[in-house]
Amino acid sequence: MRVSQIYAPTLREVPAEAELVSHQYMLRAGLMRRAASGVYSYLPLGVRVLQKIMNIIREELNRAGGQEILLPIIQPAELWHESGRWNEYGEEMFRLTDRHQREFCLGPTHEEIVTALVRADVRSYKQLPLMLYQIQNKYRDEIRPRFGVIRSREFIMKDLYSFDRDEEGLDKSYQAMYDAYSRIFSRCGLDTRPVEADTGAIGGDNSHEFMVLGDAGEDLIVYCQDCDYAANVERAECAPFEAEEGSWQSLEEIPTPNVTTIEKLVELLEIDASRLIKTMIYLADDKPIAALVSGNNNINEIKLKKVLQCDTLVLADAGTIEAVTGAPVGFAGPVGLEIPIIADYSVSGLVNAVAGANKADTHIANVNINRDYIPTKIADIREAKAGDKCVRCGGTFTSARGTEVGQVFKLGTKYSKALKANFLDENGKEQPIVMGCYGIGVSRTMAAIIEQHHDEDGICWPISVAPFHVIIVPVSYKDEEQRAAAEKLYEELNAAGIEVILDDRNERPGVKFKDADLIGYPYRITIGPKQLQDGNAELFIRSSKTKVVVPLSEIVQHIKSLLNR
Repeated sequence: MRVSQIYAPTLREVPAEAELVSHQYMLRAGLMRRAASGVYSYLPLGVRVLQKIMNIIREELNRAGGQEILLPIIQPAELWHESGRWNEYGEEMFRLTDRHQREFCLGPTHEEIVTALVRADVRSYKQLPLMLYQIQNKYRDEIRPRFGVIRSREFIMKDLYSFDRDEEGLDKSYQAMYDAYSRIFSRCGLDTRPVEADTGAIGGDNSHEFMVLGDAGEDLIVYCQDCDYAANVERAECAPFEAEEGSWQSLEEIPTPNVTTIEKLVELLEIDASRLIKTMIYLADDKPIAALVSGNNNINEIKLKKVLQCDTLVLADAGTIEAVTGAPVGFAGPVGLEIPIIADYSVSGLVNAVAGANKADTHIANVNINRDYIPTKIADIREAKAGDKCVRCGGTFTSARGTEVGQVFKLGTKYSKALKANFLDENGKEQPIVMGCYGIGVSRTMAAIIEQHHDEDGICWPISVAPFHVIIVPVSYKDEEQRAAAEKLYEELNAAGIEVILDDRNERPGVKFKDADLIGYPYRITIGPKQLQDGNAELFIRSSKTKVVVPLSEIVQHIKSLLNR
């Protein structure tokens, strides 16, 4: 391939809409172009990178026993009604109606349709286990697409679904995919960390996300410094607090005019936020409930929703709060409430705490659980944070930001029972198929690689996914001697099976070098008059920014040895 022929328009200026480095470089290096908010067209260099990532994925999934299929993007609503997710999935689903007024959706995920596929043909335990995967586009109507392909409306995803006879089989499939993911991301040059995660709209019991750590990450994770426990804050378990010692004191009202926040209350009373009971009023399936957490913590609404086993959970509006508590926003407390109260472990052991008085401009001191209020339930409903104790070993949590590039789920029988995907066991008894699902964001993986492999000049692609391994840059393509040497080397590298591109443009050397660095070719061979007169060329290694002079007669072998490391 020649630079003059490839469609790879580079940009000198940083596009205004691009926030993350990966988004900036994917646009500037000519890998993609924006078509609409959250929708992108991929150009030839971007497609080459995507194809290499997909090839690595296919090799590892096939090695693990996966079989590739291709499912329809347009899915009938009936299947989603069978699973109960048509209304549950929410506004992220693109819904459409055909000319006969039949409802469909653009697939945000494919659990329903692949389960229906398997239920039509799998009858016996002898046909299991089964692992089917596809690589195709997914569609989610994100309320705020951002960060390029990290959070977009259309994206490329690999999704694999495992079908087993029992939980033991699912455990084996789950581990096989967990191991395959580790190999995939390693081969892509990514340093990832698996963390326990919430299952979200996919459902199921257990899940791990593969996170690329970095300041640009959308997600917050915590991990223990003393053991291998790591989890997304949505899922991270929090250890119970030890109960405080001390005698209960009498309740005492404290005037707190216009003190409606924890920060203002801490300043006024000169106490630590951990001594305060933060009372949040929610509507769970349209019924008011109170959630309690200490003032130095936040409610984890995902945990709270699971504790309540409700379908919807939203913060109550000001009118509802006043109707329930008798006070305006900012003065709610557990004492005297006549609605269900869910208390976090962080407040269950407090002695003589401070809480809202359910009275305007007033708080109460010396509030004690089981004397002044009796919670409906005590549970872990707070968001984990750095400094918390590890629930597994008692060590200390550290926090970091991360970008999810893959996730594995144990679905169990959630979809097989709903869609009646059953098989006959050895005794001829009908059993539901036990399922797992496993996703990798292919386009997101490309962005994550750039986030981990770049510098101020551009992308530094790992060899395994680079659009081309080598670029040849003659200082002056007009010069007959330089052109001849460049063309000869180009043919030799091609013959050796090395992916090479020749910059045959009549541009200044500086322009060529800047484009090569921006796009991120791992190796650049410069052919100029000084080295050429001695039969040499300059080899520039992009990742380390080192230069070496290599005889032209040896350069093909030298590149081969570098690629085989």
